[in-house]
Amino acid sequence: MYVATVPNRNSPPAILLRESYRQDGKVKTRTIANISHLHSHQIDALRSALSGSVVPAGPPLPDAFFVSRSLPHGHAVAVLGCLRNLQLDSILDPVPSHHRDLVIAMIVARILDPASKLATARGLHSDTLHSSLGELLHVDSADESELYQAMDWLLPQQSRIEQELAKRHLSEGGLVLYDLTSTYFEGRHCPLGKLGHSRDDKSGKLQIVFGLLTNASGCPVAVEVFAGNTADPKTVAAQVNKLRQRFGLSDVVLVGDRGMITSARIRQDLPASHSIQWISALRANQIQKLAKDGQLQMSLFDKTDLIEIAHPDFPGERLIACFNPLLAEERSRKRPELLVATEKQLEKIAAATKRPKRPLRGKQNIGLRAGKVLNRYKMGKHFQLRIEEDSFHYERKTANIEREESLDGIYVIRTSVKQESLTGQQVVASYKSLSGVERAFRSLKTVDLHVRPIHHRLPDRVRAHILLCMLAYYVEWHMRQLLAPILFDDDDKPQAQTARTSIVAPAQRSASAKHKALTKQNSDGMKVHSFQTLLGDLATIVKSRIQPKDKIVPAFDMLTIPTVIQQRALDLLGVTLRLH
Repeated sequence: MYVATVPNRNSPPAILLRESYRQDGKVKTRTIANISHLHSHQIDALRSALSGSVVPAGPPLPDAFFVSRSLPHGHAVAVLGCLRNLQLDSILDPVPSHHRDLVIAMIVARILDPASKLATARGLHSDTLHSSLGELLHVDSADESELYQAMDWLLPQQSRIEQELAKRHLSEGGLVLYDLTSTYFEGRHCPLGKLGHSRDDKSGKLQIVFGLLTNASGCPVAVEVFAGNTADPKTVAAQVNKLRQRFGLSDVVLVGDRGMITSARIRQDLPASHSIQWISALRANQIQKLAKDGQLQMSLFDKTDLIEIAHPDFPGERLIACFNPLLAEERSRKRPELLVATEKQLEKIAAATKRPKRPLRGKQNIGLRAGKVLNRYKMGKHFQLRIEEDSFHYERKTANIEREESLDGIYVIRTSVKQESLTGQQVVASYKSLSGVERAFRSLKTVDLHVRPIHHRLPDRVRAHILLCMLAYYVEWHMRQLLAPILFDDDDKPQAQTARTSIVAPAQRSASAKHKALTKQNSDGMKVHSFQTLLGDLATIVKSRIQPKDKIVPAFDMLTIPTVIQQRALDLLGVTLRLH
């Protein structure tokens, strides 16, 4: 930082406080303040202080200034700058408004520091803020009630927002991935909260179910919230209508798992007349029927790990059978362990019916105990139970276990897509791309964005909260793509695909990703980060308010000079530290 004198034609010269910085390898200059109004001796004193010279008449340099406040700045600039580069602010609403700024603040805050709306409001307010985000968006006087009002403003915009995202990321003839997850509530007062199948092993808590639509790469496009007791297949019709009517897509391939796109849903929600094609998979009992009828045999995989078969139960469909030896090995290892663990617990129930003191009695009580064990280990199909009023017996279904063992490592993809459109390899790859939605759920629920705990009681507030989390993941997804060279994320996906021997074989990491995992550095020798530690690193770029002890000299802001890694991150994101 230095004092510059700039000629001003016939007027007195302008005295400017300036700062030099480096961007894209070039040295640039920015003006911090115009100090032309100061007395000459004050300007000389400031010039001497900045140059490090001793000013005899004044106090020692460390005593000439003090820092009145420092705010973490770099991470807020990075996320907000990326959001604006994506033009997500215009998608939220083309017209700037206070509500739009509050929604943007909640999206960015969800990435920086996921918390309740009250905690988020505290982080934005000028009295309690813990980053420069509130100042950047001019919402540093907001309280939690204003955030709730902004959520109420946001929800009616959801349909239009999702349509704009669909225009960007979905296209005719392309893939659309769809999957569901559940998340539990704190409290019991929201009508959406119901007891249902909990994917979080929180069976005693009320929950909601929400489904996410993404493109083939896993970029989120739309989200929908359902009551917590909604079965997965019941949500398919709403997504088909969304694709056809709201997004105006008539020729796409919907990819969903075997528990969602079932035979009943295919008949009712995805008939050929709708022209929306689909990719799913067969359930275990359907695969066993193929084997029983002779259409599926292990000998088919002697020379290949993928083969197309047909069966009259699936007219007009392509069935692509795959064999993964590593999956077979894992299942053959895991099943005996689960069987033994189940028997150990069932034996305790049998012993409880025989104990001399307070023996376990009653079919209902015994059945409840046995049901908990079978549900815990998912081995009920392999045991035959006999429950009496005063006794309990169990035995393995040996034939059933052997029949399942004979099909270890085999799974079957089913699809309505014709061979001319997608080869068997491409169909399997499309189904496996559902892992992108699973990664989104991990980020939303646990790793980064922490959609829970959910304390909202009003259904629309819950829907708005989930929408905010989806939009935050939309920004994070794009940030990860841009920052991949300095993250542990794989930044050379084509090379990783080339290294894969078969689409059925496990996915491979590229040589670049392996090098980063081994050395913790990229090919340029720069240390690599996880997404969260990179945000933490950027947060050390602070915006400090400098107040000279001489009250006549006005206060001014200074920014931390970025490190090499920090500047590289900002360059990859295409943002600068000063956002106006």
